[in-house]
Amino acid sequence: MAGRWIETWEPEDATFWREKGERVARRNLWFSVLSEHIGFSIWTLWSVMVLFMGPEYGIDPAGKFFLISTATLVGALVRVPYTFAVARFGGRNWTVFSAVSLLVPTLAAFWVMEPGTSYATFVAVAALTGIGGGNFASSMTNINAFFPLRKKGWALGLNAGGGNIGVPVVQLVGLLVIGTLGASHPRIVLGVYIPLIVLAAVCAALYMDNLRPVKNDTGAALEAVRDPHTWIMAALYIGTFGSFIGYSFAFGLVLQTQFGRTPLQAASLTFIGPLLGSLIRPVGGRLADRYGGARITLATFAAMAAATGVVIHASGNASLPVFLTGFTALFVLTGLGNGSTYKMIPGIFHAKALARGLDAEAAAAHGRRLSGAAMGLIGAVGALGGLAINLAFRQSFQATGTGTAAFWSFLAFYGVCFTLTWAVYLRRPAPVPTRAQLGYAEV
Repeated sequence: MAGRWIETWEPEDATFWREKGERVARRNLWFSVLSEHIGFSIWTLWSVMVLFMGPEYGIDPAGKFFLISTATLVGALVRVPYTFAVARFGGRNWTVFSAVSLLVPTLAAFWVMEPGTSYATFVAVAALTGIGGGNFASSMTNINAFFPLRKKGWALGLNAGGGNIGVPVVQLVGLLVIGTLGASHPRIVLGVYIPLIVLAAVCAALYMDNLRPVKNDTGAALEAVRDPHTWIMAALYIGTFGSFIGYSFAFGLVLQTQFGRTPLQAASLTFIGPLLGSLIRPVGGRLADRYGGARITLATFAAMAAATGVVIHASGNASLPVFLTGFTALFVLTGLGNGSTYKMIPGIFHAKALARGLDAEAAAAHGRRLSGAAMGLIGAVGALGGLAINLAFRQSFQATGTGTAAFWSFLAFYGVCFTLTWAVYLRRPAPVPTRAQLGYAEV
């Protein structure tokens, strides 16, 4: 695919950034957000479709949890190849292709979404929507290359937050359809997204750029895989993003199954948590830019554990108002943690390069090189946390009829993440650059 290629890109050069770089980077950011936003909507499409699937579909709650788990799994797996596709094909070119490809699962769902369709067919179509999850990895890798280290927390947070908002938006579309026409018209939701997908692809083709200096680096990928910090950050991202996407998929089903909400009642509540979590993600990145990602992440996991305790209490006592309060707090906190953990990734690799004696320019290049390679893997592993959450809910509801047991397991994991963050990055932190070197962007 022919496209616009930028041959030289030096975002750490203050003059270059001021005169040219910032304007170009921001333009690419906005249209990256649009494409990623639609990708998230398609990825989480079945969190809405299951609300339309009444008794006439013949699928029990466990079967519905398996449907959304299938979409989560595929979305996690495709993040790895999507990460490397940016360097192979160019950020602009890949964004166009990945946006157009969203037509496949959307049109497939439009075709099969009716009673009488076999469960196997629904599973296959739900799996196709997983490609929307890959858009996040390619988009984040692309935008990471456009911005200087001191701006990455804000830029990556805004890019991811704008994409994450695709989750509550598709749920709001589902609410509008159910509220006005009832739960028998799921194809209207799908019809809304077909022209939006085309719009995202056209805008990417017209307004985005490819960066020639961004190349796949097998050595960087292997080095990132061998680096223990990659796997530590992947575990922390399971706790933040894995929780966000897992709860986003499952929230409506939990309300229907445990609290007996109708499709309309569930849809009227489902979007609130993902919306707040998406909107606050850039704030998490901004706070990490200013105070350090590890400090914000540590505080976030402590608060997530407390909110989970509230949810466990409400679940055991069947108190819907308290449950909603605790669950909404969890969504907000996952959004903060998403921003702070992703900010930590480039900071960690930059700090290690400076500790090895590289000068500021070489350390910045090294940090971009390794963080770009690590982000796809970390994003993929983090998304698998969403799969774990939905499988935990499925097992909990099958065994006990409530989600309480699943929430206890989530609480234990947040405790592990809190301990890991403190032990590795705060108790005995790795050597870090000065605030001046990082432009106030500490690990």
